[in-house]
Amino acid sequence: MKKQTELNFTKAALLELPAPSKGKIKFHDTKEKGLSLYVTATGHKSFMIRRRIKGQQKEIILGHFPDMTVELARKAAQKIKGQIAEGKNPCKEKEKKEEKTFGEAYEMYMDRHVRVENKPSALKDIEFRMKKVLPHWSHRFLSSISRYEIQDIHEHIGKEYGRYEANRVLSYICAIYNKIISWGWDGPNPAAKIQKFREQKRDRFILHDELPKFMEALEVEPNKDMRDFFLMCLYTGARCGNVLSMRWENIDFSIKEWRIPDTKNGEPVRIPLIEEALEILRDRSLIEGTTPWVFPGNGKSGHLEEPKKAWKRILDRAGLKNLRIHDLRRTLASYQAIAGTSLLIIGKSLGHKSPQSTAIYARLSNDPVRASMESALVFYRNGMEINNNIDYESINFCGGNSDDE
Repeated sequence: MKKQTELNFTKAALLELPAPSKGKIKFHDTKEKGLSLYVTATGHKSFMIRRRIKGQQKEIILGHFPDMTVELARKAAQKIKGQIAEGKNPCKEKEKKEEKTFGEAYEMYMDRHVRVENKPSALKDIEFRMKKVLPHWSHRFLSSISRYEIQDIHEHIGKEYGRYEANRVLSYICAIYNKIISWGWDGPNPAAKIQKFREQKRDRFILHDELPKFMEALEVEPNKDMRDFFLMCLYTGARCGNVLSMRWENIDFSIKEWRIPDTKNGEPVRIPLIEEALEILRDRSLIEGTTPWVFPGNGKSGHLEEPKKAWKRILDRAGLKNLRIHDLRRTLASYQAIAGTSLLIIGKSLGHKSPQSTAIYARLSNDPVRASMESALVFYRNGMEINNNIDYESINFCGGNSDDE
């Protein structure tokens, strides 16, 4: 049997080898000791070498015939035996050669996950934030990046850009590793157990005494596009990125609704349009020219880009500080809460997926209730002062028993 499987490997001889009816047949080269060839039932032929490495028998695939010639297979076998003689582990070397770099893993994550699922808002967000780490690790193998290094850069970004930014970057690093592992990479996720910074939820919105100043400053803004844009943010409570990329095809004037197909939580959202928002849209629909965008721009995206300069002008004009564009979204929700709107309705209007996202408005939603209770107490006290002689114990409140029902 051994003689039957020994063969002087030549191109002609290997091409004539028959495929087995099932399983696979192994042939040994008579010229290069240790070099073998597998032939499978499908006719697939692979060169391999079998050697003992650190006490264990290992089979190392060298390549596939005829893509790999007999001459190249013999040279590869000699190289493997030389590495073993030097005390090296060719299996580890091969794994390292085939391993992805962090930059390659990032591109795979973007192409096979983010772009496939058509998440343009997430695409911009990831690209913007990953610029902080890609220059450091783009050409590093995934297995070479340690938990200590990730923790170090997390802390650096926290000091340089803030805790929120550092946590988002850490989340993306962790997500990239998780995806690559799910796609077959055999290695740990060094970012998995790194603790994020404690974040303080921002609760800034335009206060009651600030609102007139803001509206006056907005009214005299010379750039109509910017003026309309900020008002639309305020009237819809939508995220800045969604308003910037608002399309006419998603506006339904008949039912007074705006459908946002791509949102942060990955699900479409329908936003009711109040009359003030509809007036802006009707006015803008009369602009000459055909464009899919409600707020067209000159950049690559085709729509208006980040209006930071206009925002600064308006804040300076109004004398307001520590106010972000995103706070316009929070302003609408805050006034809904102050008006006594339930957190469920507020969450629905903002497109929140979980109640936790709306929990920040819980305190504000109790303000009108608290105010009415305080008014009742004032009335009660005033009544006590004016009507000292009334026997309140004899009064039957609510027309029932004096005990709570």
